[in-house]
Amino acid sequence: MQNKLYKMHAPLSGHVMAEENSMYAPRFFVSMMCALLVFAIATYIIHGSFYTAFLQTVLCLVIIQVGYFIGVLLMVAKEQKRMQQKYGFSKEAGPSAEKSGAENLPPIAHSPKLSDF
Repeated sequence: MQNKLYKMHAPLSGHVMAEENSMYAPRFFVSMMCALLVFAIATYIIHGSFYTAFLQTVLCLVIIQVGYFIGVLLMVAKEQKRMQQKYGFSKEAGPSAEKSGAENLPPIAHSPKLSDF
């Protein structure tokens, strides 16, 4: 099956990495922190003010996070569209006339307790 939803591979380092078109969170956060550090140092050198460098770096952090959030939303929307096309889901379709699996379960004689888990 070539069109798997999540393709994973292990590079020489032994770490499992996500498919190229997905956003790999730990790698993104390390890259973001490195970019923010370079940005903060450059801003401090240019303006000579720690306060200005700090404020501009925080603003840059917010902009990067908003961009990451929008990127994730777009990926989810793209996957939802792909799933709808592949499996034929539609928002207008109501519940099916068949009985669900929950209706076929026997009733529970007692309320759930922590020891049941």
